[in-house]
Formats: sequence, structure tokens, C-alpha cells
Amino acid sequence: MANNTANEDNHRHNIKFGTDGWRAIINKDFTFENVEIVTKAIAKYILEKDGIEKPILIGYDPRNMADKFAEFSAEILKNAGFKVMLSSEIVPTPVLAYNAKFYDADALMFTASHNPPEYLGIKFIPDYAGPATTEITNAIVENISKIDEIKFNPSKIIDIERKSFKEEYFKHIESIIDFEKIKEYFTREDDDGEIIYDGLYSASIGYFDELLHRNNISCETLHMQHDPNFGGGMPEPKAKYLQELIKIIAHRTSAIGLSNDGDGDRFGIINEKAEYVTPNEIIALLLGHLIKNKGYEGKLVKTVGASQMLDIIADQYEIDVIETPVGFKWVGAAMREYDTIIGGEESGGLSIKGHIPEKDGIIADLLVLEMLAYEDKPLWELQEELKQKAGCSFINERIDVKLLDQNQKEILMKQYSELEKIGSFEVDEKDTKDGVKYYLNDEKTWVLIRPSGTEPLLRIYFESDSKDKIDELKEFFS
Repeated sequence: MANNTANEDNHRHNIKFGTDGWRAIINKDFTFENVEIVTKAIAKYILEKDGIEKPILIGYDPRNMADKFAEFSAEILKNAGFKVMLSSEIVPTPVLAYNAKFYDADALMFTASHNPPEYLGIKFIPDYAGPATTEITNAIVENISKIDEIKFNPSKIIDIERKSFKEEYFKHIESIIDFEKIKEYFTREDDDGEIIYDGLYSASIGYFDELLHRNNISCETLHMQHDPNFGGGMPEPKAKYLQELIKIIAHRTSAIGLSNDGDGDRFGIINEKAEYVTPNEIIALLLGHLIKNKGYEGKLVKTVGASQMLDIIADQYEIDVIETPVGFKWVGAAMREYDTIIGGEESGGLSIKGHIPEKDGIIADLLVLEMLAYEDKPLWELQEELKQKAGCSFINERIDVKLLDQNQKEILMKQYSELEKIGSFEVDEKDTKDGVKYYLNDEKTWVLIRPSGTEPLLRIYFESDSKDKIDELKEFFS
């Protein structure tokens, strides 16, 4: 959640909202006192917008005490008079989000996604099953500032219902994904392809693998136990944290590796050559798959930080591109506004037409398997074809510039917003939908500079067809 209007009362409780919810360190700022404040603020918002009849779903990931905080929040909402459905087990964010749509309910998800194990957070998911938009989070933050005034006088109290949200989600996914096609491809006598899933100790354990098993598709697995410390690593499906999966695939001939982050809304893919495949490549490839093999029509939604390659591929398919600020809440909002084939972001989140306007790493992994089955080619070969279509290999990097305070951030952003030249590059075009993005005069390179909403920090993104060009640009900002 993003907001800059929080008053001094917020600082008293040290509750800060970022781009996708409130996150804090457990037992430091993420306390039962602060969870009560945030829960009541959300309850007040729901009551005023949807009334007491709107059900509220509550889920939690494998993090330390996530289940206890979820139960605590459920009791608060029950005592406020709401009908509460509390997950009976660890649940991925996209599964809970789909059920919000299915039950016409609002939802609270206790997760810190891909953040370090010491963090926990709350995502508020409205009944449209996507991230809460800025106007919603503004209203919640306003309620926090008036927390002492919030009182509930329920006419009746309804017992909390403990529920598994699996089956509703599974049936929906089975209506979208061609599991029979996947099964045929990975069980052919002339093919030794293997599916290897790294559970990364995440919430997707018992969901992604179970979807395969119930459709008689075998997969090899690792790290399939829930662990609040995520095996001593990070619950983030990037190459750095997928080294064991990469080593296994390196000793196989045609294995594909898949993974998800801590709450299952992001994906990580390792190709048959034991190489990490970037989310930008996956989104571009799946766009083609959905158009060619499944007949999807509509637009592509991408963030301003996503690769120019997506625009090139969309243009070849004569597909319009909708570009949003960074953050899936903007992607999700655009997906609800426009007929969208696929919406995605560079950090590993995507969703598709007919699903939910929330990123879903589980369906992303399944779509990759489905694409391989339809194309009857290894992923690395599809990547090579993509590079030929795009005209080059695009390289993406990001640096975070830590600053002394908010004042320095504002001064630097003003300075960086008025550039006409960056290193040896002339600025061709400037975009200000999220920070400032400069398209440079070689037509292959851009720089995006955007401030953090919660910290004295600038995030600077680079894309080019050359590592040397990116190194020069990074030097300019160092």
C-alpha cells in the first residue's frame, strides 16, 4: 500500500505502508497492538464501503507466528460483527485472492511475500481479487490516524469458520490450464523431459505440486517443508536462492525448474541449460503462447520498469501496450479497466485474462509448462527465438541509492528530473508516470529513477543491449 498522508499518530505506532501492504519486523513493529490497529482500520473501511454483510477471508503464509496473528485478527473482526472465514492451513496469496472473488468477499493476507524471514505483513485484498488501490489504502491510513474513535456495535456475533480454500482455486485453474496437454508432453516415450519444483519452503507447497499430482503429472521436488526461516535463505525465486535447483538441472539433459516466492505470488524459472530465465522473457513468451496457441485477444499491461522487449513483441502481434507505474496494484487496476491478455512486472509477477487481477506465481509456472507442451520445444530454444524477434538481448539491472533523509531524496529527484544528457547518451524522450524515465538516443537504452515511498532511497533501473552501456550509466549515478 502506498500513502504519504499519514499523520503523527501513525508514527506513534510506527505503522508504515509500502507498495503492497504493511510490513514490519515481528515483535518490533509487527506486534499484536499494531495488528489490532490495522485490522480495525481495515474493518472500518469495509463497514463503510460494503457493510457488515460482506464476508472477510483471512489467510497466512509459513512465516513465524503468521497463523497466530491471523487468528488474532479473525477474533477482532468476528467481535466487530463480520462473518469471518479463516484458512485452516497455510495458503498462497493468489489462492486467497481468487477466493475473495469466488465468495464476493474482502480478504486479509498475513505475509511479507519475498522479504527476509524476520518480517511479516498484512495485505488487504478487496472483493475484486487484486491489490488494494491507492484510494483504498489512503482511506485505511486515514482510519489509522483516527483509531481511538473507531467503535463497533454489532447486532450479532458469528462464529469464525475454519476453511480450506484449495478446491475452489484448483477447479478454476483446471478450467484455464490444459493439464492433459502437459501430461502428454512430459510422458512421451521419445521425450525425457522432467519437471523439478523447488518449493523454497513457501506457501505454494501443497498447491502447485498437488495440482500436478491430481492431474497425474509427475514432478520431482525439493525444499517441500514449511519453514519460517526459509532454510536460512530468502523466500525469493531468483538465481541466487535457487542454486540447489540449478545444480540439479545442470546434471540433467532436459529438466525444467520452477519455483515460487514465500506467498506464491511470484515465479522463478530455470531452463534446461540450468540458466535463470528473466520474468521479462517469460512474460514475452507467454504473451505469444496465449495469442498463438490459446486464441487470446486484448492488450498487454506492463510496468514502466519492464523491458522494452515486451513492446517490440507486442507490436509484432499488433497488440496495444498499457504501461503503468511500478507495482502490481497498478497492473491489476489496468487489467480491470482493459481487456488484457497478460499483465506483468519485471520483478516476477503476472496474471492473465480469465484469472484475477493479482499476480499469481502458481499459474505462471503452469503456463510455462503448458507453453512447452504446445510449442514442443525446450525453453532455451524459445528464448533464442525470442531474442531473434526482439533484435537483441536486453540486459536489465537495478541499483538502490540510500540517502540520509527525505530532504536529500527530494533534492536528488529534482536534480535527476532535469537531465538532458546521461554520460555519453543524449536524452530522446522523458516519461514521468512513476519517477522519471529517460529513453536514450541509441534507441535500446533507458534509465528509470523512482523514489521509495517509505524510505530515503532512490531505485534506479537500467536497460540496454550492452553491459558496457549499463556500466557507464551506473557510473554516472554513483
